[in-house]
Amino acid sequence: MNKALHVLVYLFVILSAAALWFEIELNKKRSLLTDRNRLQEEYVIKIASTVEKVEPNKDATTETKKDVSPIEAKIVDIPETENVLEDYNFYLEQSNLETYSWDNPETKKQLRNVYVLDFEGNIVMDGNVPETKGPGTERELLELLLDGASKMRTKLDTTRAELVKLHKILDEQVEELNKIKPMARQDKVTIVEKNEKIAKLEEIKADLENQIVKIKTQIDELNAEITSLKDEVVTAQDETAAAKEELQKSQKLVEQLKKLIQEILARNTPSGGDRNITSIPSGDKGKIVEADNENMFAIVEFDPKTMKELKGDNLDHPIPNLELGVKRPGFHGEAGEFIGRIRLRQEVREKNYIICDILGAWKQGDIQPGDIIFAD
Repeated sequence: MNKALHVLVYLFVILSAAALWFEIELNKKRSLLTDRNRLQEEYVIKIASTVEKVEPNKDATTETKKDVSPIEAKIVDIPETENVLEDYNFYLEQSNLETYSWDNPETKKQLRNVYVLDFEGNIVMDGNVPETKGPGTERELLELLLDGASKMRTKLDTTRAELVKLHKILDEQVEELNKIKPMARQDKVTIVEKNEKIAKLEEIKADLENQIVKIKTQIDELNAEITSLKDEVVTAQDETAAAKEELQKSQKLVEQLKKLIQEILARNTPSGGDRNITSIPSGDKGKIVEADNENMFAIVEFDPKTMKELKGDNLDHPIPNLELGVKRPGFHGEAGEFIGRIRLRQEVREKNYIICDILGAWKQGDIQPGDIIFAD
């Protein structure tokens, strides 16, 4: 009997020890499950805060107007336009939409309700299985979260498709812009070149206009002198023939008038005049001040000695119709330093400048300022 009692005691002790070990292990698992559930609950709440709760307004639109009028040499006040984003889903750009906010006691309580409870708080059974799907359960919230995430994934895929369309539109606009820019650069270069030519021609025009004004002033002064002299002649002729002294004065005035008329006629005589000069002593005579190879003329500055050779010692003869050579030191052409020939055309008053024609048949290259004029 004692032996049986000892066996029962030992068996009880062993079972108690086993029960204690199972209790300790179950407590460990319980702590693990508690921590796991708490961690999952926290991250479900955080994930829910990133999922949009509402759909964007799909009626939202945007317009990006592009000028489609042709590029022509005229001003267009109101150009034709088209909306390049007509088929673009602008609602995809809407941000800061409302997300799920489950960080509150009521929602946390629902996240912990795995089973459907009746109004008395008892678990609703589906046969022998507890019901887990329905209002007030964790599954209801998770299905809301899954539905919101699916909609966001659909919107993300739509956004990617729209980005492909926008990339294609961008490529088309960049290609069109790349075609236009070279033409715009060429137009700008052409405008700059033409503006430079216009500026040069304006300078020459201004210089010639100043010369014309001076010549007109001289003509007016001479006409005034002629008128005055004519008045004096008329007055002298009306006076008595007995006044020899007055008559002599009148004759003298008439001679002066004739001389002035001859000077005016000489000045108005075309280049060449009465002096048939066909050559001047050889050597360097001047240099090019300005040249316009397109319009085939140049302005030449001659030294004083050459001006006397051309117009006489008193510089009172007209410019002869004479051809001279042009050379450029250091130029290596088929004819050496020879660059072309010019023909004298028109004198610039009060300066040693003469406007000359560039003879195209002799050109070895473009004539430039600084080129030397020589007689051969």
